[in-house]
Amino acid sequence: MAEEIRAEMVANVMTVSVAEGDSVSDGDALVLLESMKMEIPVLSEVAGTVSTVAVRPGDVVQEGDLIAVVE
Repeated sequence: MAEEIRAEMVANVMTVSVAEGDSVSDGDALVLLESMKMEIPVLSEVAGTVSTVAVRPGDVVQEGDLIAVVE
């Protein structure tokens, strides 16, 4: 079952730590966001394989935007 990881706030994408096809564990950092001078890691909530990375460094995400999909 695919798990969609979505942004919880408006933020800038600082770094993307995974690529499509990478294996991740529960709790692994997928991307690092910056909002109001705070760095917020976005963590995988499941173990699996990253099937989609929907953001790139420099992107601005809105609340609810897709960041990645882990299957």
